[in-house]
Amino acid sequence: MSESRPVYIGTDCGATTSKVGAVWDDGTTVSTELLQRRTNADAGPAVVVRTWIDALGDYLAVNGLDWRQVQGVGLAIPGPFQRYGVLDKSANLPLSFAGFDVHTAYSLALSDRVQRPVPVVVGNDGDLGGVAEAQRVRGTTSATVLMLAPGSGLGCAFVDRTGLPLAGDSLAGMEAAHMPAPLHVLGARPLPCGCGRTWGCVEAYTTLSGLPYLLADKLAERPDHPLAQSPLGPKERALALRGLAADGDDLAIELFDFQARALGLHMASLAMALDPLFVVIGGGLMDPQSTTPAFRERYLRVLREAADPYLWPAQRARMTVAPATLGDLSQAIGAALVALYQNRA
Repeated sequence: MSESRPVYIGTDCGATTSKVGAVWDDGTTVSTELLQRRTNADAGPAVVVRTWIDALGDYLAVNGLDWRQVQGVGLAIPGPFQRYGVLDKSANLPLSFAGFDVHTAYSLALSDRVQRPVPVVVGNDGDLGGVAEAQRVRGTTSATVLMLAPGSGLGCAFVDRTGLPLAGDSLAGMEAAHMPAPLHVLGARPLPCGCGRTWGCVEAYTTLSGLPYLLADKLAERPDHPLAQSPLGPKERALALRGLAADGDDLAIELFDFQARALGLHMASLAMALDPLFVVIGGGLMDPQSTTPAFRERYLRVLREAADPYLWPAQRARMTVAPATLGDLSQAIGAALVALYQNRA
């Protein structure tokens, strides 16, 4: 490892934890070891920025790097945005972050720490996760890539032939998690979403955010199920479903099949508009540390079977659906890659 080799570093701000990743100047990943720290969002924006700076310092130290090597920093953070680098009301961050100029605050804090200006780029966390996964899945080609990552919410990204994400003129491009789900096809009722919409956002049918509602409806039909008698709260019951599915519990499997079908229908809708060659499915359900190979294979099969009838024949023949490979690192690595790409521009 060269002590003088330029490095680009990325921060992924999650509601609970913030993660750090980095790439060399040729785009290769510095390390696949995850470094994360508590975001401390409840303490307010200023504390969060200090947490990010400290985490970057820890990452550099752990990997034998120096601040002098850092040529750019990227930040992946939940949207929507009022304008570039300025947060709007987020479904996953406290209200104190609405209107916060995160780009300016982070730039100033970095400059103060490094004692020189450091270029900073900011982007939607789902978009930047897509940048990293797109680099992996398309290899040396310039194929377009759609990424859908169900976790606490639904990360969505479309990466074009340049390797950069579709952001849109108001930076709300690919906020596709909050498009309405096809409730008539799913046979589902409208569920509330953390974004404030009540028309039945896709996110509510494909992620942890809506799983407590889906589970409650299912338990009303199955009062004999062990979870119906559990003292756990709604979210904790929902979190228990992965383990139950791995053990073959039919109710848990049915719920994840429903979520896979809902995401497959959404994938088909987006494919009509964007026509990607690759679709990457990320999030916790594709994490080898959290789910079994049999679970992941079933999820992807149900998703593809739901999507195929709505795809054009050429798309059915050519489109590849693949699991994500970077796991929790994708958004931090994507932020670092965009910092690198912007430096090259």
